[in-house]
Amino acid sequence: MAYGAVIGAVAAAFKLFAPWSAPHSLAVMAEEVVGAALAFALLCGIAAALRNFIVRRLVGTETR
Repeated sequence: MAYGAVIGAVAAAFKLFAPWSAPHSLAVMAEEVVGAALAFALLCGIAAALRNFIVRRLVGTETR
């Protein structure tokens, strides 16, 4: 999830600092970066949980 948060923050920063976008206030920039970081962190967390669930179902938990 931490990697997802970093990816989201970097993506939002690229979007906000792009030369073709209009200048934004500091509050709008912070809101955009935090929102994107949280969204990407949640997305990565859900993807990791789904991956773990699928692997457990395929491999099985019978290790006795």
